[in-house]
Amino acid sequence: MGKRGWTDEASEILCVGEGFRLSDVDPDGHPGYDGEKNNGEDDLAEGMEALSELQERLYAASRTGTATDSILLVLQAMDTAGKGGIVRHVVGGVDPQGVSLAAFKVPTKEEREHDFLWRIEKHLPDPGFIGVFDRSHYEDVLVGKVRELASADEIERRYGAINEFEAQVAASGTRIIKVMLHISPDEQKERLRERLDRPDKHWKYNPGDVDERMLWDDYMAAYQTVFERTSTEAAPWYAVPANRKWYARLAVYELLLAALEDIDPQWPEADFDVEVEKERLAAS
Repeated sequence: MGKRGWTDEASEILCVGEGFRLSDVDPDGHPGYDGEKNNGEDDLAEGMEALSELQERLYAASRTGTATDSILLVLQAMDTAGKGGIVRHVVGGVDPQGVSLAAFKVPTKEEREHDFLWRIEKHLPDPGFIGVFDRSHYEDVLVGKVRELASADEIERRYGAINEFEAQVAASGTRIIKVMLHISPDEQKERLRERLDRPDKHWKYNPGDVDERMLWDDYMAAYQTVFERTSTEAAPWYAVPANRKWYARLAVYELLLAALEDIDPQWPEADFDVEVEKERLAAS
């Protein structure tokens, strides 16, 4: 039995390895976890204290120059899959001063004048930080491929460029966690319908999402190629079933926790005499 309701480590059961097929992943499933929604929500709430402490240790150690590690969480998904919920309910549970968030939109004119990784590199997390990419450089081999925004040769070049880039980032001390939140088209339709039915969610609705739905199979094929070409030992992909929001959040929490536990950051030692400072404070 694994931690709490986990029967297997999330980092093992969700990792994209050789022979992986996205079509085999059940978006309604909760692989490796034997609880239900109430159990998952309780486990997430109870576990956030441990995640928060480890993140604070990491940040503190980096501020004193005793640690150089960081974490980069890459979130990719079809629209409505829950990237924002991950940011709010998981990453949002730690001290925000140690978090950097970048949400990559359509490239600007300036960004298009550079290689596709130029804008990405500028947002890599500093030592001690958890960096979050809400969409990422993978848009350039997903949308780029499906919408034919680049030639086949250029898309092929980008796979290799991504692997080289991520290997360098990992070698510098950044743990890369790449998550694809996998929902079904029926679930997406329900979430889009909810956005239309609720005035408080109209701001989230984008008519272009329906256009992208028409290319669902093409996007799934593009994701499959991305997994085959860019899930590496230095930067593995994790395919997370996301029809159940509670499970997706819990799974990403487990992936972050495992990375922080592996880093095992320690509180930095005081660079002053604690007892002397206690005496000075008492006499002040």
